[in-house]
Amino acid sequence: MKRPTLRTAAIVVFIAVAFTAGHLAVVTVWPWRAMSTAMDRISQDGAAVNQWRHGQRATGKSRRIVRPSPDLANSSCVYDLSDGPVRIRAAAGDGYMSVSLYAANSDNYFVVNDRNAPEGVDMILYRRGQPRPSGAALVVESPSRRGIVLERRLAPSPDRFAEAARARANDICAPLTEGPG
Repeated sequence: MKRPTLRTAAIVVFIAVAFTAGHLAVVTVWPWRAMSTAMDRISQDGAAVNQWRHGQRATGKSRRIVRPSPDLANSSCVYDLSDGPVRIRAAAGDGYMSVSLYAANSDNYFVVNDRNAPEGVDMILYRRGQPRPSGAALVVESPSRRGIVLERRLAPSPDRFAEAARARANDICAPLTEGPG
């Protein structure tokens, strides 16, 4: 039986190191790339930043893969804190409502729902390293300059979807200087 040579051992080590480096590169880069694509799509390639985009009522034909829940009214806002803090308001509604914040690397770093905020959500989102603003019941530090805010409201029927649409009609996702005090 032949013994492994130094050359064979070096090849095995090289393959193991290359595989590990490739794996780490994918795990590190993929979340940023996926979120960048999502933010571009949601914001229509940057045309709709710091403003809510309200989704239509989901049906079985909404998407072929990863269908949205037909029981929820979804809204999203791509935020950009380059020019300062952003105010996020989500009115209270009748039933379940949540607001989730996602960083540019896809980390979900903050969630509030109707149980935590029965009067609705009023928050100021600011960038890590910037002075902490005031003027809202809730102030949240974002780990990234850009990210996504998702709002979900329970809307299992057309009537409940209409109620959710009325509740979210006055929601705000805007630079702090633009939103009403």
